[in-house]
Amino acid sequence: MNLITTAQTMSSFDLFKLVNQVREEAGQNKIRANDFVARIQDELEGDNYETFVVQNPNNTETTAFKLTIDQCMLVGMRESKSVRRSVLAKLKELEQKDQFKIPQSLPEALQLAADLALKIEQDKPKVEYHDKVLATDNGITTTEIAAELGMSAIALNRTLESMKVQRKVGGRWVLTVAYINKGYDVEVTHVDDGGKSRHAMKWSEAGRKLIHELIEG
Repeated sequence: MNLITTAQTMSSFDLFKLVNQVREEAGQNKIRANDFVARIQDELEGDNYETFVVQNPNNTETTAFKLTIDQCMLVGMRESKSVRRSVLAKLKELEQKDQFKIPQSLPEALQLAADLALKIEQDKPKVEYHDKVLATDNGITTTEIAAELGMSAIALNRTLESMKVQRKVGGRWVLTVAYINKGYDVEVTHVDDGGKSRHAMKWSEAGRKLIHELIEG
C-alpha cells in the first residue's frame, strides 16, 4: 500500500486505508468512509486542519482532510488495543522514513538542514530527560513523557483526556476519579510574574510508567 505523507502531514484518505488494512489483518470489519470522516471531525473538534473536497467519478463528493501525524495518532487511538498498536507503529515508521529522504537539489538540502535544526531543538526535552534520574521529587512533565513517545505534549494531553485519565478543571489538568490518589501525580507549586502561587500537576515515575503502558499497549 503506497501512502502519501510528509514529515508533517498525511491525507485522511491514506489514514483511512491504513486503519482498514490493520483492521482486516486483525480480523475486524472495515470501517465505513462516512463513519471515519465523522470520527475525525469528532476527535479533532477545535483543532486546525485543512479540509478539501474530492469529486468522485459518479459525480458525488467526498470530504477529506490534511492531518498532522499527531492528529492521525489521536484518531488512531480510538481503535481497539490490537489495531491501535499497529496503526501507531506504522504512523511512526512512516514519519521516520520521511525524515531521512535524500535531498535532490540545493533548495531541498537547505530545507532539510532547517528541518533537522528544528528537530534538534524539539528533541532537547527528550535528550535532557534521559540525562536525569527518572524518579525525582519534582515530578516529570507531560512534555518530557511526550518526547519519549515521539508525540507533542498537546497530542499526549488530548489522548489521555480521551482515555479518561485526566480532565481539565479551571484551566489545569487533573486526574479523573479512577486514577486519583494512586501515586500517579505530583502536585507542584510555583509563583507567577504577579507574585501569585500557582498549582500544577506533574507525573510521578508510576504515572510515567502508566502512560507508557496505555499508549504503547
